[in-house]
Amino acid sequence: MNKCFDWYLQTSLILRIFIGMLIGAFLGFVWPSLSGLSILGTIFVGALKGVAPILVFILVLNALANTRQGVGGRFKIVTFLYLLGTFFAATTAVIGSFLFPLTIKLDTAGATNTPPGGLGEILTNLFSNMVANPIQALGNGNYVGILFWAIIFGVCLKKFAKPETLAFMRDLSEMVSDTVRIVIECAPFGICGLMFSVVAENGLAIFIDYGKLLLLLVGCMVVVAVIIDPLLIWIFTRKNPYPLTFQCLRSSGITAFFTRSSAANIPVNIALCKKLGLDPEFYSVSIPLGATINMGGAAVTITVMTLAVAHTMGVHLDLTTTIILSFLSTLGACGASGVAGGSLLLIPMACSIFGIVNDIAMQAVAVGFVIGVVQDSVETAINSSTDVMFTATAEIYERRNAAQGQS
Repeated sequence: MNKCFDWYLQTSLILRIFIGMLIGAFLGFVWPSLSGLSILGTIFVGALKGVAPILVFILVLNALANTRQGVGGRFKIVTFLYLLGTFFAATTAVIGSFLFPLTIKLDTAGATNTPPGGLGEILTNLFSNMVANPIQALGNGNYVGILFWAIIFGVCLKKFAKPETLAFMRDLSEMVSDTVRIVIECAPFGICGLMFSVVAENGLAIFIDYGKLLLLLVGCMVVVAVIIDPLLIWIFTRKNPYPLTFQCLRSSGITAFFTRSSAANIPVNIALCKKLGLDPEFYSVSIPLGATINMGGAAVTITVMTLAVAHTMGVHLDLTTTIILSFLSTLGACGASGVAGGSLLLIPMACSIFGIVNDIAMQAVAVGFVIGVVQDSVETAINSSTDVMFTATAEIYERRNAAQGQS
């Protein structure tokens, strides 16, 4: 038994996850009545949802409480990069949807979730979530509220906390990070259960249906990952961006692809930042911040799905409206829920600028959940890997400016 356990821990997590996927898909196809297996996926997702809010709160609180002076300028740069990257991702999706216009069958069952109704409601919800009760924010997975209160508490703690208290916060941060690592080690079993459920309920057709739409979504995200984001990195650093880009995609993106949670991938990103030699007091805050507002993949999903509905309904699309859509997708993506498929619930909000009613738009949400087994994984991989890319870019940019100022 000990040898099996040692082999499991020593084997690559990616290989273990891939094996779990194959086993889950196989059993879902040949033995769909084995319903008990799906409980593994339910437990795994529940564990991620349970620990991720605490992780974000503790990491940001600890980082701000223990930070030194002198990293404030980097936060302005990295926040600007997060928002700019998300906006460019939305515009990339607009261009892709015009080059390859697609329609979808709007005959699936509508979802029961109530999405935001417009830009005003998005802003209202954003600020309401920001000042929500911090205990309720942790319990409900309200990451905007979690981040807001962690920043407030962290700043206040830095002013008044004793050295012993700050040391305790560092230990608490390590404890929560290790807890998440334990949950991620169980990912092969959880993903086996998730894959079983998907194949048992939908059959192997899940990998074929809506293939063109999925190809457009993934294609736009790949363009963002290998062209748009590297271009932004080059503009700020004036260095070849691809070594950093591919290292982030390999070390962070692959793990995020399988966990499908930017928040749960925070320890992976922090470990990568440490490997890159970045300032821990900077990335300890910028990485959780990116997991909340750096949502280029989500912006692609919202935009492509909305324009597919518009094309299906024969809606006239002009330049002004698509620019508004890009801004709206950027804002919506930044406030998207941190759970798997959270960006899909923002599709009706984006559809509203074209006068498309919720009953129609919610059918597109259902289509999104069908292809979400791939779409949401790629989306999370893009979101999470660029957290490290832009964190490194902001620090390199500041270092270069400081060096030029001294010369």
